[in-house]
Amino acid sequence: MEGISLGLPTLIAIAMYLAGINVLGAVLGRGQKDAKDYFLGSHAMPWWAVMASIVATETSALTFLSVPGDAYRTGFTFLQLAFGYLIGRIAVSALLLPGYFQGEITTAYALLERRFGVGARRFTSLIFMVTRVMAASVRLAVPAIPIALILGVPVWLAILILAAATALYTYVGGIKAVIWIDLIQVAVYISGAAMALWVLVHSFQGGFGEILRRCAEQGRPVHLFDLSRSLSEPYTLWAGVIGGAVLAMASHGADQLIVQRLLACRGLRDAQKALVGSGALVILQFCLFLAVGVGLFAFYGGRAVGPGGFGTSDEIFPSFIVGHLPPFISAYLIAGIFSAAMCSESSALNSLASALSLDIVAPLLGKKHVEGRRGLVLGKLLTLFWTIVLAGLAVGFSRLPQNVPAVQVALGLASVTAGGLLGAFLLALWARKARQADALAAIGASAVFMLFLWLGSKGWVPFALGRKIAWPWYSLLGSTITFSLGWVLSQRHAVEDPRLTPRA
Repeated sequence: MEGISLGLPTLIAIAMYLAGINVLGAVLGRGQKDAKDYFLGSHAMPWWAVMASIVATETSALTFLSVPGDAYRTGFTFLQLAFGYLIGRIAVSALLLPGYFQGEITTAYALLERRFGVGARRFTSLIFMVTRVMAASVRLAVPAIPIALILGVPVWLAILILAAATALYTYVGGIKAVIWIDLIQVAVYISGAAMALWVLVHSFQGGFGEILRRCAEQGRPVHLFDLSRSLSEPYTLWAGVIGGAVLAMASHGADQLIVQRLLACRGLRDAQKALVGSGALVILQFCLFLAVGVGLFAFYGGRAVGPGGFGTSDEIFPSFIVGHLPPFISAYLIAGIFSAAMCSESSALNSLASALSLDIVAPLLGKKHVEGRRGLVLGKLLTLFWTIVLAGLAVGFSRLPQNVPAVQVALGLASVTAGGLLGAFLLALWARKARQADALAAIGASAVFMLFLWLGSKGWVPFALGRKIAWPWYSLLGSTITFSLGWVLSQRHAVEDPRLTPRA
């Protein structure tokens, strides 16, 4: 990619945008008294703002940049996953959300403590933190590449700029600032993608129909459905609807990143509306991003990804942004990249801080350390801690060679443990004899197996099965292993778990 100069006025405008976001975060954070305000917004957030925050949280700048590159190669087939995502959200709203609004639940894993014990809460929360910080580091490293190109700085410095800009308003404003600023930034990056699509469509006489014709002319007719039955293909109808649904159940029902937002709602009905509504909004959003990718294929005349063409598919959209858009629109798209990156990273920082504070510190040192003013200060300090960890890992990831789209790397990595955590919640619901030891053994076995499967898919360990199963199936496989093994282990107990509420 060749760099461009946006000019000093445009760079100042971007800096003012970032400054304005952080000032708004400080204003929104006024009046916080304790950790409940900082992590849960006092359970007072409107459902439609939470809905937008969920979409922003799962989108990230990685999705903004990488999904169009994926569509450049595969057309609209990625959209099959979005259909599964909606189905999974509906299942979570019916099966898991009611449990989160019974009693005083502060994190996703507090529900497992109620059913199995504090050990289950600590263990699952630790798994969440390790996996989330690794996946979030990928989401931070990818958008730093075009930002570094625009600013004329090394990628590591762009990572630090992104991390610092995000940490500031997250540190000051907590979940309330994160949710409201997510709402603003969703509007920025979606409108930015719409501008890019408008430019692409108007580059051809005949509009989007001409784009589709040229794609077919280049030997890449645009498809939506892939009916292949191969488990190694990530974008098939079956992987999307079945694998995508279970992945959404895991990521939106057993992951603190999303559950924290749902707990900030005013009640169960609002949380259900926010969750299901976000599924519909995600489908519309992916339609936009995928249309951009298809337009880029026509714009570049089917230029290859590999030797003699683009280095990776993740370069394609950034190349268009910095090389073929008017400076103002290019600058707006850069603001969109910043927005998408800051949305996902602020969510990761706040959820990681809440998990460490409420799931680990509180049970070990006592609740007094997370209550009142002391809990608020601890939450802010842990936000800074996770910022440093996240930025360090992102710098390390940016130095690794990647031969697959980064969006697949991040989603695949998150899926390694997501299924196991979902399986633990299913055990809590339906395996009435299961005890804490059964659940922990099952989760651990699932995590180890899925890690080897993921490493095998990269060729980093000699595990041939990893090449035969695509990442959308990981959550289904992981949850099946956890539930099946946990259920089998539970059969050695003669009676139901005494922690269970007696049947009516």
